[in-house]
Amino acid sequence: MPGEAAGAAAPNRAGWTCVVTGAGGFLGQRIVQLLLEKEEELLELRVLDKVFRPEILQNFARSRSHAKVTVLLGDVLDQEFLLRACQGVTLVIHSACVVDPFGYTPAEVIMDVNVKGTQLLLETCVQTGVPFFIYTSTLEVMGPNSYRQPAYNVQEDQAPESTCRSPYPLSKRLAEKAVLAADGWALPGGDGGGGALRTCSLRPTFIFGEGSTFLSRSFQRALRRGLLLDRMNWVEAQANPVYVGNVAWAHVLAARALRDPERAPRLGGQFFFVADDTPHMSYTNLNFELGQALGFRKPPRRFIPLPVLYCLALLLELVSFLLRPLVRFVPAFDRHLLTLTNTTFTFSYKKAQKDFGYRPLFSWEDAKSRTTQWIRSLVEEHRQSERMGSQ
Repeated sequence: MPGEAAGAAAPNRAGWTCVVTGAGGFLGQRIVQLLLEKEEELLELRVLDKVFRPEILQNFARSRSHAKVTVLLGDVLDQEFLLRACQGVTLVIHSACVVDPFGYTPAEVIMDVNVKGTQLLLETCVQTGVPFFIYTSTLEVMGPNSYRQPAYNVQEDQAPESTCRSPYPLSKRLAEKAVLAADGWALPGGDGGGGALRTCSLRPTFIFGEGSTFLSRSFQRALRRGLLLDRMNWVEAQANPVYVGNVAWAHVLAARALRDPERAPRLGGQFFFVADDTPHMSYTNLNFELGQALGFRKPPRRFIPLPVLYCLALLLELVSFLLRPLVRFVPAFDRHLLTLTNTTFTFSYKKAQKDFGYRPLFSWEDAKSRTTQWIRSLVEEHRQSERMGSQ
């Protein structure tokens, strides 16, 4: 229920209060769990989303943290709701967004939630005096722009900027710019007496792990095809996968550093890459690494040249545009998706390590084992469904 507290009441002592938006999502729920596990001085954690699955709320309630967990059901486009949510808060972690690189969601919805919602939340922080703000960004604010322009172990001062106009990467790019530009905004108190807002942005690479919608779709399709995985890329471009638990851990460490007066200046107005020690590999090979112990097979190579596929993608995009007044047609792929999956795009997390002490909490072996166990549950559910259907 909205406003319901899960867990024991917080003791009456000095501490801090946090809001996590998108707290019911793939990443958001991990951020919440790690905050409850690791932050002893956290007094209250307000978890905000439009909907929560019952099992997620049960996980929050099982936490042994002394912090009060307040569940807030609402929309980041509702400023009155945001004003109530942010009263008396120390730090906001904004992970809520529409994640859609495939184009299923109307562009205006993506722009409203991802850009306008972020701007409203920043304005709310100023109005309510919230001093710290962490934004969850994405590698897609940087591209890739062309499969002919690979990036190898790039650091922040070498980061390219995307020129893509697809709604999802464009919305994340505009929202991140708004967040970083808000660093230093004066808070209530007159003549700067209320202090200033400190903001930073975390740019994770491709996030994998238990509960990933993208992995679930891929392995569900493979189950229907006799354990044959999709070929996600046509060339062996190296991606930079990162485990969801490590991305959540980076948010916890950034929250600590922002609240530290000595370290906060290093983070204010800055973005940081978040990766881990997962080997660089193609998206196809990542799926195979995670599923091979369960019998999933790597797909055959495809021999259609990439330039031909780009021409086909352009044609599909044109058909989608022409049909838009009559019917919504979403192509199976577009030029942005082809570029994303066929371009080597890898990054270094050294700046995060230096400026706020980030080191992966989970090893590649542990992350792989946890994700494979979750995929095993998908296999078991599928087989049980097949058995019931044959009765």
